Amino acid sequence: MAKKSAIEKNKRRQKLVKQFSAKREALKAIASDKSLTIEEQFAARLKLAELPRNSSAVRVRNRCEVTGRPRSYYRKLKMSRIALRELGSLGLIPGLVKSSW
Repeated sequence: MAKKSAIEKNKRRQKLVKQFSAKREALKAIASDKSLTIEEQFAARLKLAELPRNSSAVRVRNRCEVTGRPRSYYRKLKMSRIALRELGSLGLIPGLVKSSW
């Protein structure tokens, strides 16, 4: 089980990403638009830099929904390999059979 503080920090980041996504996309579009003047593009980049760092989507870490583990995460299932194996062994995931020999 991951630290509660790390899990909560990641939740706060996800909330900020959702809150600032529209503004961030608009500023990125202005900053990369070559038809605008260099001053306008630079001003958009400065406004983008003023946004909170944690509002960037790349700062969000994929974590297991069950345990909060940050590594070996399956995106399709939103859980780690360890949690997947445990739940599969208990028969809680339909269609998954743990191989043993």
